[in-house]
Amino acid sequence: MREIEGRIFAAGMPVAALMEKVAKLIASRIEALYPSTNTRRVGVLVGPGHNGGDALVVARELHFQGYEVVVYRPISKLKELTSQHAQYADSLGILCYEQIEQLQDCDLIIDGLFGFGLERALEGPIASAINQLNEWSKLVISIDLPSGLHTDTGEVLGTAVRPARTFCLGLWKLAFLQDQALEYVGTAELIDFDVPLADIWAVLGPPKLKRVTKTAAIAYLPIPRAPVTHKYKQGHLLLICGSHKYGGGAILSGLGARASGVGMLSIAVPEYLKPLLLAQLPEALIIGCPETETGAIASLPDIELASFSAIACGPGVTKDATSVVEKVLASDRPLILDADGLNILAELGTIPTLSKRQAATVLTPHGGEFKRLFPLGDPTKDRVQLVREASKLSGATILLKGARTAIANPSGSVWIVPESTPALARGGSGDVLTGLMGGLVAAASSKALPLEEVVQSAAWWHAQAGILASQERTELGVDAYTLTQYLMAVVREGVE
Repeated sequence: MREIEGRIFAAGMPVAALMEKVAKLIASRIEALYPSTNTRRVGVLVGPGHNGGDALVVARELHFQGYEVVVYRPISKLKELTSQHAQYADSLGILCYEQIEQLQDCDLIIDGLFGFGLERALEGPIASAINQLNEWSKLVISIDLPSGLHTDTGEVLGTAVRPARTFCLGLWKLAFLQDQALEYVGTAELIDFDVPLADIWAVLGPPKLKRVTKTAAIAYLPIPRAPVTHKYKQGHLLLICGSHKYGGGAILSGLGARASGVGMLSIAVPEYLKPLLLAQLPEALIIGCPETETGAIASLPDIELASFSAIACGPGVTKDATSVVEKVLASDRPLILDADGLNILAELGTIPTLSKRQAATVLTPHGGEFKRLFPLGDPTKDRVQLVREASKLSGATILLKGARTAIANPSGSVWIVPESTPALARGGSGDVLTGLMGGLVAAASSKALPLEEVVQSAAWWHAQAGILASQERTELGVDAYTLTQYLMAVVREGVE
């Protein structure tokens, strides 16, 4: 962002002019959201840099629109442009204080202490002031980033402001895509101040980090179908799942696959589960398999794996199904691995095992599984960078689950699913995703669609079903079976 802004300034845009433009956009948005008829007294936190300068221009504009504005400025030494705005604010009679307590009776507080680039931990009086502010439970808006968050990792540097809303300036910062930052940023909104695309491309090159959009996700779903088609043109998925202990995982992943619209669905389960699957999924071909003493799948019957369009393996199989996972890894079919399929892969050796595969592989770990697969670091710290590195090392497309699911392919591109819901934090939600994704990958195999695009469509579809279900049933009312019932509603809304 510094480089991009540097190019803008070098091209002739005055720093002061850009600050005015950005701050007026922010002020206009605040006036629209919180009109002065309801929000009389506004407190503005001003830092020493240009983020503080933005805040001071916002303070001035709100003052002119009839708001009662007061400023908290804990650092006396300011950058030159920020200092000039502070001087003008003083001349207008806008009161300035060095103690945060003077803002306690404000209806709204604007955080302009620190923008992007903060790297040191906050401490001393400023940290104490932020902690006090958070304790007040006031309505707070942060400019660019909540003060105290690391721009890239979203890590809290000592302490951080917890706003209800954050206006991110120009381009999304990586912090907004990290799970650990989400409880701090509130509702995130981009303030676009017309950054020239030429400058973005000159600094960043072709985009390697993308937000999954509804339009992009719908485009890679298998709709509409050709007027003349048949079931074998819509893919054939082999789903390997279930055990005595985790029979529900087989049903849930089967229901997810059903929703994908895949033409043919075969489900391999322990013989014990075959009647249960037939009752729930009568259209599927249920393959009863020999069982281990613990009730896991001991082996696959004489199945020609090459006859399937794709294979999804893992939900509920337990770690006793090692030989089965080894067999599908040795196949030449696109493969989705989840749950214990991933744990078995980690024990086999992730990189050496995947390097032998002759077909595409998709891994769908949560944070704990990711650490077992790839001892690269803590995915809660910088999930974007770690998932990118893991995909390059393994040659697999990797979907790292989380509040901001990250999907990476071996070329280094990363897609972020920008919306989710904590309602999906329920046992079985991941099983639904495995089946859904497996069906989409199988259906896409005959169309030569990019694998990573199909994976991001599945992740978006799954997340949207959770969001829709939580809106109608509350977050506590979305069990995994209920989730499967909302998958079709998402597609219906998307098509309409």
